[in-house]
Amino acid sequence: MTSEMRPGVAVAGVGAWGRNLARVFHRLGALRRLCDADESRLADAAARHPGVSTSRTIGEALADRSVQAVAIATPSATHARLALEVVRAGKDVLVEKPLALTYADGAAVVEEAGSRGAVLMVGHVLLYHPAVQRLKQLVSQGALGEVHYLWSTRLNLGRVRREENILWSFAPHDISVMLLLFDRMPEAVGVFGGAYLQPEIADVTVSSYLFPGGAQAHIFVSWLHPFKEQRLVVVGSQKMAVFEDTATDKLRIYDKRITWVNGEPVPSERAEERIPLPTVEPLEAECAHFLDCVARRTTPRTDGREGLRILRILEASQQSLEQGRVVQIAGEEIERNA
Repeated sequence: MTSEMRPGVAVAGVGAWGRNLARVFHRLGALRRLCDADESRLADAAARHPGVSTSRTIGEALADRSVQAVAIATPSATHARLALEVVRAGKDVLVEKPLALTYADGAAVVEEAGSRGAVLMVGHVLLYHPAVQRLKQLVSQGALGEVHYLWSTRLNLGRVRREENILWSFAPHDISVMLLLFDRMPEAVGVFGGAYLQPEIADVTVSSYLFPGGAQAHIFVSWLHPFKEQRLVVVGSQKMAVFEDTATDKLRIYDKRITWVNGEPVPSERAEERIPLPTVEPLEAECAHFLDCVARRTTPRTDGREGLRILRILEASQQSLEQGRVVQIAGEEIERNA
């Protein structure tokens, strides 16, 4: 698809992540407008992309005939309201995670987009990461054997939010990967955490998810940590996999397992395998997929239904965190788009 044929996109919110979206959509030849209520942020973004129209409100972008779609990277509390504005104006929309801060608000967006035939995509960027896609292939092919559990850590110092806690800010990334690998919803969740910087806004949480059949997933997230770590460990009956996004070799397979010899458990360790991956920026793959869906009127891989699954899990996780108990979730299988 040539740049002349690409749908025009406006980026609403040009803060830390919105700047990345603007950069990628500009590279793809689709950036038509930048929107932000903050004059200094808007001026900085405009300097990075000379010639691109700017506006302080999203209304000007919705009135712009060169704009077919809007990418929303504003604070999470505004996601649902702005997404509704976009689809009601007859535009398609890419909403950064989470889709909303309640399941009910997210469902309203999904229903409105469906009734108007709008393309609605949620920015679960890790699902477009070549390491995650390859890991999904390995799991589906049985290369790791039966998956027993996964352990995910997403840690850093800073980027503390005021309108959402660490669970809602960081964990959607890991929950989306968890659902991709298990291909079904968990049936129960237990979450513990602590609020140290702001009252009632958790800075660190550890979540445990139980899946039908006994498999488990554990997610540890914190913005109050001395160093940055983004690591996913998948433990299978035959092999183990590690996806470490901050490492040079991002995906490694370990031929490690426990075997039983004369009734005794014996660790078995063999060679480590480094999995070669294509050099693809996940955000560019995500944005290109969105443009293709807008042009072809097809359903994105991370559509509104995927956003709602994440919201259902987040609400159950928040309930567990607040009440200090295990919360049940419907553990049905997931039907995915191609």
